[in-house]
Amino acid sequence: MEKHLLKVRTVIISDVHLGTRNCKAEEVNHFLKHTRCEKLILNGDIIDGWRLKKSAFWPKAHTRFLRIVLKKMEKRGTRVVYLRGNHDDLLSHFIPVRFKSLEIVEDHVHVTADGRRYFVLHGDVFDTVTKNFVFLAYLGDWGYRALMGLNRLYNQWRAWRGKEYYSISKAIKARVKRAVAHVSNYELHIAELAKSRGCTGVMCGHIHTAADRMMGEVHYLNSGDWVESLTAIVEHLDGRLELIDFAEFLRSFPMQADAADETAPASPVAPATDA
Repeated sequence: MEKHLLKVRTVIISDVHLGTRNCKAEEVNHFLKHTRCEKLILNGDIIDGWRLKKSAFWPKAHTRFLRIVLKKMEKRGTRVVYLRGNHDDLLSHFIPVRFKSLEIVEDHVHVTADGRRYFVLHGDVFDTVTKNFVFLAYLGDWGYRALMGLNRLYNQWRAWRGKEYYSISKAIKARVKRAVAHVSNYELHIAELAKSRGCTGVMCGHIHTAADRMMGEVHYLNSGDWVESLTAIVEHLDGRLELIDFAEFLRSFPMQADAADETAPASPVAPATDA
């Protein structure tokens, strides 16, 4: 018997950054394992090629992410659309690539169940720093990783004092990202592009700031990230789009139950419990 799942038409996630110590792989794996969808859109920076060039960090949870996605394709019939991001820009040499249930592309038009068209892209092409000052983008990436390391130490101290988690890096990053978005008119450009493509909305990632709002006539959605925000976009069976927060998701699908599943003795006749 299939366990309790969130059944939707489409799931959109971005900025997982597999291959980095800051990736919340266990959390995103839990989310994907407890969802069923006809279509999965991986909207850029899923694998962090920048870090893999310099570090061999790749724990089992990161491999398991790939296994969950592959199983969705092979056994659930899920269509997977992978969009190139700036941290996995190596893919730009090969795209577009299309197989039976997998396509790797630069951008994508998603049509909802109720007929609305959404332009989907990672969004780095409209980030002035990433596009025109690559050395600054790498410098910013180094600074962000250093800040995340400091953040871990600070929260270890807070936990020892019995205090709740507080993200210094998220607060600082939000200010920096807002400044970059302001300089490049990031969101405005993306909304205008969607409109020029005959779309009523746009879905992007890149700036690690989840959003769901109207920008004039254009519905702007940002799927956030799986480093700190831990958010995703889902399309329900009726075409309704919703921004999902992992903390809220855990209320219906607690990780304790998932952990019990993982440690239970395997049965030779029981169906697999992965996604």
